[in-house]
Amino acid sequence: MAGELLPATRRALLRRLALEQSGNRVPSIIAGLVRDGETIWVDSRGWVGDRRPDSDTQYRIGSITKTFVAVLVLRLRDEGLLSLSDRFGDHVPGTAVDDRQIWQLLAHSSGLSSEPAGQWWERTKGEAAEDFLAGVDSDQLRPEPQHVFHYSNTAFGLLGQLIERVRGKDFTTVLHEEILEPLGMRRTTESPVPPYAPGLAVHPWADVLQPEPFEDAVAMAPAGQLWSTVDDMLRWLRFLAGETGEVLHPDTLDEMRKPASVDDGPQWTRGAGLGLQLARHNGRALVGHSGSMPGFLANMLAEPAESTGVIFLANTTAGANGALAVDLLEILAEHEPRIPPEWVPEGGVSEELLELTGLWYWGPVPQLLRVLPDGMLDLSAWQGPGRQSRFRPDGPDDWIGLDGYHRGERLRVVRAVDGSVTHLDLNTFVFTRRPYDPSAPVPGGTLPWE
Repeated sequence: MAGELLPATRRALLRRLALEQSGNRVPSIIAGLVRDGETIWVDSRGWVGDRRPDSDTQYRIGSITKTFVAVLVLRLRDEGLLSLSDRFGDHVPGTAVDDRQIWQLLAHSSGLSSEPAGQWWERTKGEAAEDFLAGVDSDQLRPEPQHVFHYSNTAFGLLGQLIERVRGKDFTTVLHEEILEPLGMRRTTESPVPPYAPGLAVHPWADVLQPEPFEDAVAMAPAGQLWSTVDDMLRWLRFLAGETGEVLHPDTLDEMRKPASVDDGPQWTRGAGLGLQLARHNGRALVGHSGSMPGFLANMLAEPAESTGVIFLANTTAGANGALAVDLLEILAEHEPRIPPEWVPEGGVSEELLELTGLWYWGPVPQLLRVLPDGMLDLSAWQGPGRQSRFRPDGPDDWIGLDGYHRGERLRVVRAVDGSVTHLDLNTFVFTRRPYDPSAPVPGGTLPWE
């Protein structure tokens, strides 16, 4: 581990992990924390056979698999091979969701059943693609409106088929080529590779164990097939916190982390992005996914704003509580709050860009335009709450909104014949250097101030 925590912090983290393992009778559990791209803590409780689990011990990660599926779909979108607004049937025809848009399947808003037709898919041998697709008929649709959140494993089985159809390769090959190999995640596999923990169920009323089955889910593999280690999952957490390498553009990851649907009411604390689970806890925005399969439980959460993440893996069908991940983040924040990196001047900002900074007025409302360290622009209210958006360059004097009210909108820098800036045009809104500048083309014209 590159970072070192204080002994008191490590003891507090271990105590919380020990309470989870002993209080819920978990055969084995391992957890890890990452901060600023470094692993800062890994510890475990319980046994796997005659050895303690370590950061190279594989566990099933269940539905965390869905996060990989989502990244593969977004890569297809970024390459122009599909649009998230495409109908699913445009690429994989013949199911009951032919008219649903791809993003709806990613956000669990397609109206599909939570589970596929047939036997309990997590405990039985999986179906081939043609049989699985044939089973996604009208009986698989639920009566809720499509925009209502309804978690669907079936949807991610279908998204796996989408990836295979567009790429012309099987899902696991695409996964290894496009994500696992580039990120160095060599211990994330579709079947267990030693050392690995066995899947176990603990009797509710006695301290005895029962082995759980492991079957190849075949067409449903994208919903929860993968096995992984704490080391690999900590790398995936760094990805979700923003360290995407060449696998995904940071703007696309940011898009995935935005709420697309919520599942607990208007003052939501739990929701879904594009293939990611979102949570708000004590003012903190968390992103990740939980996972469960017979004999295994897992949960991972990243807090991008703090460049921090947590993962736990356990080999038990029930017991380990998802609150453990949040509690470990809370302990870390309480005992050793993150120290932000030192500010250093970036330099290299052109005179043309510096010319755009400072106060602009949308009518009588002052707005502040700043250059961010990454070369993007930030437009926000001068004082108090208001609209805020970042903009990335999109050609000479053209910028595209990345987030907030102006996401996707074009900001144009309008210049006079001599090259001086006269005003900004943000999707018809005119921003001027003084309130309602009469020399700028403000719609409706302007009159003298009285």
